[in-house]
Amino acid sequence: MESTRVDRWLWAVRLTKTRSDAAAACRGGHVRVNDRPAKAATTVSPGDEVRARVGDTTRIVEVVRVIQKRVGAADAAVCFIDRTPPPPAEAALPFARRDRGAGRPTKRERRILDQFRTGQP
Repeated sequence: MESTRVDRWLWAVRLTKTRSDAAAACRGGHVRVNDRPAKAATTVSPGDEVRARVGDTTRIVEVVRVIQKRVGAADAAVCFIDRTPPPPAEAALPFARRDRGAGRPTKRERRILDQFRTGQP
Protein backbone atom coordinates (compact mmCIF):
# COMPACT_ATOMS: atom_id res chain seq x y z
CA MET A 1 0.00 0.00 0.00
CA GLU A 2 1.64 3.20 -1.16
CA SER A 3 -0.90 5.87 -0.21
CA THR A 4 -4.25 6.43 1.46
CA ARG A 5 -6.70 9.23 2.20
CA VAL A 6 -5.57 11.68 4.87
CA ASP A 7 -8.81 11.45 6.86
CA ARG A 8 -8.54 7.69 7.00
CA TRP A 9 -4.86 7.83 7.99
CA LEU A 10 -5.48 10.40 10.77
CA TRP A 11 -8.15 8.13 12.21
CA ALA A 12 -6.07 4.94 11.79
CA VAL A 13 -3.04 6.34 13.67
CA ARG A 14 -5.31 7.67 16.43
CA LEU A 15 -4.77 11.41 15.96
CA THR A 16 -8.56 11.84 15.82
CA LYS A 17 -11.22 9.83 17.63
CA THR A 18 -13.43 9.18 14.61
CA ARG A 19 -13.03 9.28 10.88
CA SER A 20 -15.82 11.82 10.65
CA ASP A 21 -13.85 14.08 13.05
CA ALA A 22 -10.86 13.78 10.72
CA ALA A 23 -12.99 14.65 7.69
CA ALA A 24 -14.52 17.62 9.54
CA ALA A 25 -11.03 18.86 10.43
CA CYS A 26 -10.09 18.68 6.76
CA ARG A 27 -13.25 20.56 5.73
CA GLY A 28 -12.54 23.19 8.38
CA GLY A 29 -9.03 23.82 7.06
CA HIS A 30 -7.29 22.35 10.13
CA VAL A 31 -5.24 19.79 8.19
CA ARG A 32 -2.30 20.50 5.88
CA VAL A 33 -0.22 18.00 3.93
CA ASN A 34 3.22 19.26 2.88
CA ASP A 35 2.16 22.85 3.71
CA ARG A 36 -0.89 22.70 1.43
CA PRO A 37 -4.49 22.71 2.66
CA ALA A 38 -5.84 19.17 2.51
CA LYS A 39 -9.27 17.89 1.68
CA ALA A 40 -10.38 14.59 3.17
CA ALA A 41 -9.53 12.73 -0.05
CA THR A 42 -5.96 14.09 -0.25
CA THR A 43 -3.55 11.18 -0.39
CA VAL A 44 -0.65 10.73 2.00
CA SER A 45 2.38 8.55 1.42
CA PRO A 46 5.53 7.83 3.42
CA GLY A 47 7.68 10.93 3.83
CA ASP A 48 4.78 13.42 3.80
CA GLU A 49 4.43 15.98 6.59
CA VAL A 50 0.94 16.30 8.05
CA ARG A 51 -0.10 19.24 10.24
CA ALA A 52 -3.38 18.69 12.04
CA ARG A 53 -4.95 20.90 14.68
CA VAL A 54 -6.28 18.52 17.29
CA GLY A 55 -8.03 20.23 20.16
CA ASP A 56 -5.92 23.20 21.21
CA THR A 57 -2.62 21.96 19.79
CA THR A 58 -1.26 21.64 16.29
CA ARG A 59 0.31 18.23 15.79
CA ILE A 60 3.11 18.02 13.21
CA VAL A 61 3.82 14.45 12.16
CA GLU A 62 5.80 12.76 9.41
CA VAL A 63 4.23 9.73 7.76
CA VAL A 64 6.45 6.66 8.12
CA ARG A 65 3.98 3.92 7.26
CA VAL A 66 0.59 4.09 5.61
CA ILE A 67 -2.22 2.11 7.21
CA GLN A 68 -5.94 2.10 6.49
CA LYS A 69 -7.34 0.11 9.39
CA ARG A 70 -7.34 1.35 12.98
CA VAL A 71 -4.76 -0.52 15.02
CA GLY A 72 -3.63 -0.55 18.63
CA ALA A 73 -1.90 2.48 20.11
CA ALA A 74 1.52 0.81 20.17
CA ASP A 75 1.27 -0.15 16.48
CA ALA A 76 -0.09 3.27 15.52
CA ALA A 77 2.84 5.07 17.17
CA VAL A 78 5.22 3.30 14.77
CA CYS A 79 3.41 4.73 11.74
CA PHE A 80 4.49 8.34 12.27
CA ILE A 81 7.26 10.49 13.72
CA ASP A 82 5.94 13.23 15.98
CA ARG A 83 7.71 16.52 15.19
CA THR A 84 5.41 18.68 17.31
CA PRO A 85 7.44 21.27 19.23
CA PRO A 86 7.12 21.01 23.01
CA PRO A 87 4.58 23.35 24.61
CA PRO A 88 5.96 26.57 26.08
CA ALA A 89 7.02 26.34 29.70
CA GLU A 90 4.60 27.64 32.27
CA ALA A 91 5.46 30.96 33.85
CA ALA A 92 7.73 30.63 36.87
CA LEU A 93 5.58 33.04 38.86
CA PRO A 94 2.25 31.68 40.01
CA PHE A 95 -0.80 33.49 38.79
CA ALA A 96 -4.46 33.17 39.55
CA ARG A 97 -6.25 31.07 36.97
CA ARG A 98 -9.58 29.34 37.23
CA ASP A 99 -10.69 26.33 35.30
CA ARG A 100 -12.85 27.11 32.31
CA GLY A 101 -16.49 26.54 33.12
CA ALA A 102 -15.92 26.60 36.88
CA GLY A 103 -18.48 29.35 37.31
CA ARG A 104 -18.23 32.44 39.44
CA PRO A 105 -15.79 32.40 42.33
CA THR A 106 -17.20 32.07 45.81
CA LYS A 107 -16.73 34.81 48.38
CA ARG A 108 -13.79 32.95 49.90
CA GLU A 109 -12.15 32.38 46.50
CA ARG A 110 -12.67 36.06 45.65
CA ARG A 111 -10.88 37.13 48.83
CA ILE A 112 -7.96 34.83 48.06
CA LEU A 113 -7.75 36.19 44.50
CA ASP A 114 -7.84 39.77 45.72
CA GLN A 115 -5.10 39.09 48.27
CA PHE A 116 -2.99 37.49 45.59
CA ARG A 117 -3.46 40.36 43.14
CA THR A 118 -2.67 43.10 45.65
CA GLY A 119 0.21 41.20 47.24
CA GLN A 120 -1.19 41.54 50.74
CA PRO A 121 -0.91 38.55 53.10
